[in-house]
Amino acid sequence: MSSTLASNTLVRPAETSNVATLANMVGGLIVVLALIFLLAYIMKRLKLVPSNGGIIKTIAVTPIGQREKVVLVEVNGQQYLLGVTSQQINLIDKLSTPVDVPLSSFASRLKQAKEQQ
Repeated sequence: MSSTLASNTLVRPAETSNVATLANMVGGLIVVLALIFLLAYIMKRLKLVPSNGGIIKTIAVTPIGQREKVVLVEVNGQQYLLGVTSQQINLIDKLSTPVDVPLSSFASRLKQAKEQQ
């Protein structure tokens, strides 16, 4: 009888460690998934992902002050220069000749930063 008791007590710690390991893995997975969804929500709220599907395209943005900026917008092939504040948006100019703004990728910016060092 004592040998049966001894074998039962030896088996239980192994079962407990397996359960604890599984619980740690599931907990870690939940944390990682929650972090992914949180970061996706933040990116969507801050509009860090540009959308190219719309009719109105933002070509360039230049901040002037804390809440003021000049925005170059394209609508149906026509470009407009807008002054944007926290209270209103003003049309500065309707451009007769479109401005060609070169698009730079993250890779090209990183390469330029490395070359400057």
